[in-house]
Amino acid sequence: MKRMLAVISALVIFLGIAFFNESGENSKSQSMARVGVLTLMHHPALDQIQEGFTKGMKEEGYVNGKNVLIDYQNAQGDQSNLKTMAAKLVDEKSDVLFGITTPASQSLANLTKKIPVVMGAVTDPKSAGLVTNYEHPGSNITGVSNMSPIKDQLKLIKEFMPDLKTLGVIYTSSDSSATAEYKQIVKIAAEQKVPIKVYSISNSNDLNQVSQEMLQKVDAVMVPQDNVIAGAMQTLVKNADAVNKPIFPAVDTMVKQGGVAAYGINQFKLGLLGGHLTASILKGKNKPATTAIRYVKHGEAVLNLKQAQKLGLKVPTRFLQEATKEGKVFK
Repeated sequence: MKRMLAVISALVIFLGIAFFNESGENSKSQSMARVGVLTLMHHPALDQIQEGFTKGMKEEGYVNGKNVLIDYQNAQGDQSNLKTMAAKLVDEKSDVLFGITTPASQSLANLTKKIPVVMGAVTDPKSAGLVTNYEHPGSNITGVSNMSPIKDQLKLIKEFMPDLKTLGVIYTSSDSSATAEYKQIVKIAAEQKVPIKVYSISNSNDLNQVSQEMLQKVDAVMVPQDNVIAGAMQTLVKNADAVNKPIFPAVDTMVKQGGVAAYGINQFKLGLLGGHLTASILKGKNKPATTAIRYVKHGEAVLNLKQAQKLGLKVPTRFLQEATKEGKVFK
């Protein structure tokens, strides 16, 4: 009898401790701030934004699992996944939502007018229907824009290719960020008297055929910030290498994958800004309605020296020095 009582007592103590610990963990998790992060897909540029976001949050004192719960959702390029995952993050009553890419930010913004939404890397927030005023958004949405320094990029291409006759521009018509930059490229190319031929794709399945057709008619290729092409960059590189034509992309990760050079927006810095902004909203220091859209203002000189040498291009001395001292050189 005594042995049975001892066993029952031990069991009661064990269950009590387990209940206490579980209650403590639940209480702890319930007291933490919740941040929902939604991205369109995996590719190096978007992954760098996420890494920058995590770093930015940490610099502001927020560490996932310690004093904030960050729920990261990846739609793997599927629009229906974006809607489902955005609904999950809203239903779970996130305190702030962070969208990586325009489609992700739009999916979040479509489902809530109350929860703050921070855009991560949206090229043209007005055209995307996310804000009406860059200085005073006036709603629950603010964030970071990533418009490329297109004037500098076109000047750079002419430095690499002074005898350029026709520049091919390829973009995805369903990507609002890419479309916004393509329109800027057309405008600025006319101002700088750079002859261009424009090609569009509707999805990554089009890239192989359309790029092959384009590369027969142009001397070089310029790519705006385009999530679809970034996700299928190796297809474009393979086709361009086959005819010895250079590619000038808009972001550093695409240069590393086989582009030649860029004045690119540093994707990590975009995420870093987004992390700082999200943290400031969590702390109550800023409200989206009165927080101006933020920018990474200066493009970073990025050079793929190995690719330039493979294609027989003479690298401008000025650009090589700038990329070496202040930017990135992939060898």
